[in-house]
Amino acid sequence: MAALAFLVPLGLEQRSDHRTQVMSAAERRSATVVGAVAAGAGRKGLDQAVDAAGGGVLIHGPGDGEDSRAPAGEVAAVARGTRPVVLDVDGGVVRLEPVAVAGKTSVVEVFVPDSELKAGTARDWWLLLGIALGVVIGSVIVVDRLARGAVSSARNLVHAAMAVGGGDLGVRIQPSGPRELAEAGYAFNRMADRLITSRTSERELVADLSHRLRTPLTVLRLDAEALDPDDTHIGEFSAAELDRRRGIRRIRQAIITLEGEVDQLINTTRKAVAAQVASAPEDGVCDAGEVIRERMLFWSALAGDQNRPYRVVGANVRIPVPVARAELAAALDAVLGNVFRYTPQGTAFEVGVSRRDGWVAVRVDDGGPGIPDPERAMRRGESDQGSTGLGLDIARRAAQSTGGSVSLDRAAMGGASVVMMLADAEAPPKQASRFGLVGRLARERDPVRKKWPHQRAGEA
Repeated sequence: MAALAFLVPLGLEQRSDHRTQVMSAAERRSATVVGAVAAGAGRKGLDQAVDAAGGGVLIHGPGDGEDSRAPAGEVAAVARGTRPVVLDVDGGVVRLEPVAVAGKTSVVEVFVPDSELKAGTARDWWLLLGIALGVVIGSVIVVDRLARGAVSSARNLVHAAMAVGGGDLGVRIQPSGPRELAEAGYAFNRMADRLITSRTSERELVADLSHRLRTPLTVLRLDAEALDPDDTHIGEFSAAELDRRRGIRRIRQAIITLEGEVDQLINTTRKAVAAQVASAPEDGVCDAGEVIRERMLFWSALAGDQNRPYRVVGANVRIPVPVARAELAAALDAVLGNVFRYTPQGTAFEVGVSRRDGWVAVRVDDGGPGIPDPERAMRRGESDQGSTGLGLDIARRAAQSTGGSVSLDRAAMGGASVVMMLADAEAPPKQASRFGLVGRLARERDPVRKKWPHQRAGEA
């Protein structure tokens, strides 16, 4: 529609311009002959003027309208006037211009055929049609490429939502497409994570509540066992005694049945929780703050034995990172293990976590002697301390799996500072232009090259 709206008026304007040019040429031809007639040239001079005009020019004397392509009445009417007239005739148009000489008026006639009026217009229309088709095809290709990404993102979101609706809470999507769809993808992933957390918490609560029933059940069972025997087959008993013994038996059987149901509920809930946790994507998201808190519960006991003062900074909030919980815990244990192994007892250390600009920094500082050769320490399998030299490499591989890196520096406490850079799982994608090579390169650039600003000493 846009192509037609622009190109059709352009084609009509070109045709009008061509007609104007042809009529201007006819006017110049007529002016050549009109000048000769006005100068009173003879027959020979008029013939020369007609030849100079390119032929096709007729001169009608006063009262003469014969051999004209226009009707005789029109020629006579032009002779009585003072302005030239253009008339449509069979095969083209004629231009009639009056010339007054010595009180007598002659008429100069110039004929312009249709072939001359329409010369080149068909070529122009075909050229404009080709341009219109090119514009339309190009627009369709561009729009299709843009729409394909949006449609694919929307389709992935729909499929993931249907899978979650069917009970598969381990489904995650890679946010892509327009900014709105990318934000919807991140919101969907967060929703699925919260569903898993909520369901796991509910089932853990059910298991805990079920486990609490064991205490009163144990008391009931002990009290029931302290009751008289419930055997009714030995000896002769009165009707009242039989009813009492049968009641004791029913109580004991009910307690046994209830204990079995509680055990079954606990086992079923625990299995469901384990299956739910197993179905969660291991290559998905874990909470860096929670992992740090859990590992520090282990290392704090050893720190207390060695009189090591320590501090944990920033781990009291949820900070999701796209790395498996086991891998992050192993990387943190490797770095902390180096602190305990290579620094004297009583050396203080600090573990901190912070997030900024789409990145999460997990930092371990100590007050020891530091690392004399950081470049060598980062090489896999190399160590000047008699160890395997794989500790920092474990941390480096965990960070690089998210597109980050590991850096070594001098800590504010005086010793070594090991910083693991991990991608922020909740950071929105960078919005880049979708047109041209620059936009494509911006989308495909290596995230490892992104830099994290150096954190000042003492910042949390």
